[in-house]
Amino acid sequence: MLRVTYIHELSDWPNFVWRDEAIIERLAEIRYLQGLLLGRMEAIGFDLKTEAELNALTDTVVKTSEIEGEVLSVDEVRSSVASRLGVDVGGLATTDNRNVDGIVDLMVDAAENCYAPLTKERLFNWHVGLFPYRWSNAGLITVGGWRKPGRGPMRVVSGRPGRERVHFEAPSEDRLEHDMQAFLAWFNALERSDNILKAALAHLWFVTIHPFDDGNGRIARAIADLALARSDGISQRFYSMSAQIRKERDDYYQILELTQKGSMDVTNWMVWFLDCLGRAIESAHDTVSATIERVRFWEEIRDVEINNRQRKILRRLVNGFDGKMTTMRWARITRCSQDTALRDITDLIGKGVLERGSAGGRSTSYALVNGKSF
Repeated sequence: MLRVTYIHELSDWPNFVWRDEAIIERLAEIRYLQGLLLGRMEAIGFDLKTEAELNALTDTVVKTSEIEGEVLSVDEVRSSVASRLGVDVGGLATTDNRNVDGIVDLMVDAAENCYAPLTKERLFNWHVGLFPYRWSNAGLITVGGWRKPGRGPMRVVSGRPGRERVHFEAPSEDRLEHDMQAFLAWFNALERSDNILKAALAHLWFVTIHPFDDGNGRIARAIADLALARSDGISQRFYSMSAQIRKERDDYYQILELTQKGSMDVTNWMVWFLDCLGRAIESAHDTVSATIERVRFWEEIRDVEINNRQRKILRRLVNGFDGKMTTMRWARITRCSQDTALRDITDLIGKGVLERGSAGGRSTSYALVNGKSF
C-alpha cells in the first residue's frame, strides 16, 4: 500500500492558497451576520450582555472538550467562567477542579487578551493549564513543551489495536521549533489581513503541526477564537464556534483529514470553516433571545423569596430541564429528603412560580408556570 503524503511534507509547505471566488460571498455574509449580532448586543443592557458572554464561554469550554471526548460538568464550568468574569451566579457552588479551571483560563485569556501577541510561552502556559497533572488519555505526557522524540510517530488513529486506521501523521519532533516559529511569526505579523480568514487558516495550520502530545485541537480552536475576537473588535464572546463544530464533529474531522492529505490549495477547508462560522453566529441570535427571556424571568421573580435549593432547580428548569421534574428528582438533585422537596415545590406553587402537571400519583411532575423554558 502506498504511503499517504501529508501537506506538511509537500515542498511548498506552508504556502497555503485558496480560490477567492469560492469564499468572497461567504465572507461578506459572515461580516453581515457579525455586524447584526454585535449591533443587537449593543442595544441591550450590561446585565444581558454579561449573561450572554457567560453562556457563550461556558458553551465553548464544554463543547471544545466534548469534541475530544472529554465531558465536563456544565455547572462547574459555568461557575469557573463566572468567577473569572466577576459575575455572581447564585445557586452555583464555587469549584476547585484544576482540569476545569485550566481550560476556562485558556478560553478566557484567548478572548480577553486577544490583542496580546501569541507566543511560545503563552501556548506553553495554556498547555500546562489543560493538563495540570501531566496526564491525559494517552498517559504521562510532556506538559508546557513541544513533543519530545522517542515515542514514535505522532498519529491520529481510530479502530481496534492491530486494525487501526491512520487519519493523520504529524511532522517529526525535530521540525517543531522551526515550524512553530514560522507559524507564530505569521500569526503575529501586523500586515493587514482579514482576521476571519486568519482564524480559519490558523486553526488548520496549528492542528497540522500538532506540536503537543495532547490538547492540540482545543488549543487550535482557542487560537481561532482569539482571531475571531480580533475580527469582532471586542473581547466579549457572544457566539461559540466550538459549540457549532461539536454539532458537526463528523464533518469537522472529515474535512480536516481530506485537507491534511491534499494539496496546498485549502479552499474546501476555508469554505467549510466559513459556513460553520456562519451557522454559529446564526445560532447565537437564538441563544441571545433565550438569554433575554431568562433574564426577564429572574426579573419577574426578584421579589419572591426562594432558598438555595429552589434557586438551583429553577435555574435548571429555566435552562430547559431534560425530562420531568418530580419530587424524587428534586430531592436527588438538591440532596434533600422528599418531604423537604415537596415543601419547596408547594411553596413555589403558592407563589405562582411552579404549576403541577396533569398526571397524578407517582407520575406527578412540576414545571414553570406556562411551561416556560429558555
